[in-house]
Amino acid sequence: MNHRLHHFMKQLTDEMAGNYKEIQEWAATDPGTAGDQGEENWAKWLREWLPPTYQVVTKGQIINHEGKASRQIDVLVLKPFYPNRLHHEKHYFSAGVAAAFECKTTLKVSHIHKAIEVCVGLKNLYPSRTGSPYKELNAPIVYGLLAHSHDWKGENSTPTDNIQQQLSISTLSQVSHPRLGLDFLCVADLGAWVLAKVTSNASYPPFGGHLPHIPARDEEEKDFTAIGSFYVYLMEWLAWENPALRDIVDYYRVTGAGGQGGGNMPYQWDFSSVYSEAVQNQIREGRLSHHGLSWDEWKSHFGLRMQIHT
Repeated sequence: MNHRLHHFMKQLTDEMAGNYKEIQEWAATDPGTAGDQGEENWAKWLREWLPPTYQVVTKGQIINHEGKASRQIDVLVLKPFYPNRLHHEKHYFSAGVAAAFECKTTLKVSHIHKAIEVCVGLKNLYPSRTGSPYKELNAPIVYGLLAHSHDWKGENSTPTDNIQQQLSISTLSQVSHPRLGLDFLCVADLGAWVLAKVTSNASYPPFGGHLPHIPARDEEEKDFTAIGSFYVYLMEWLAWENPALRDIVDYYRVTGAGGQGGGNMPYQWDFSSVYSEAVQNQIREGRLSHHGLSWDEWKSHFGLRMQIHT
């Protein structure tokens, strides 16, 4: 379905490709400025496409309720209630940050491993939540890695396979709980990866994987964009925390711009370590639902739109 949203996202993809070409030209003589410009490209796009109540800022640290700070983060999305007076203080209160992103112009293997390391550290600044599978599987902030392009351009290169492999290696070695995982990886000229999490029932451990959203066949090329997929899923995660966004997200979902991810789900976590005792008991009693695109915090899966392979 060639919805107008696909058209807008194709325009953005073309703009990002033009920005990348300019950045590559600058990088030889002024690499610092080129890197900053890459971050600003993503920040500008987020400012234009997120609801206006969400403010987008660059280069800041997140500070939790105990005063502990994250590393410097490239792009931060502030919640609607964040005080205007503090937008440019560069130290942002954790309860007021909805999303955070590391930005790269050309994605490399080391960037993936570093982003997951930073993600784990950042999400550990937040206390774990209890009360439902959604709350216990997910942190109250989303974190992602964004890139204009990638480093695998040789004739026989397999960039999507390389990214998939490195995401799995790093997640399996660093992420001890599903709420600590990297939520998104988007390469504007290639594809988007979304972390999906599933609980089938009490007899099977929670599992997950970074599902790739990439063109599967040539005829799909004209409709699919990595930026479109990333945008729809980002809005969906924001809407879990802010119900005011759910009407527009439900609309975006049916346009097909988010695409459908599929593939292996190699991550497994211990049932008793992931969930509180109260949630474990309710899962054992059959509380889980299988309502697909609903906003039920007791649904059995998050970040997933199609059948996967375990």
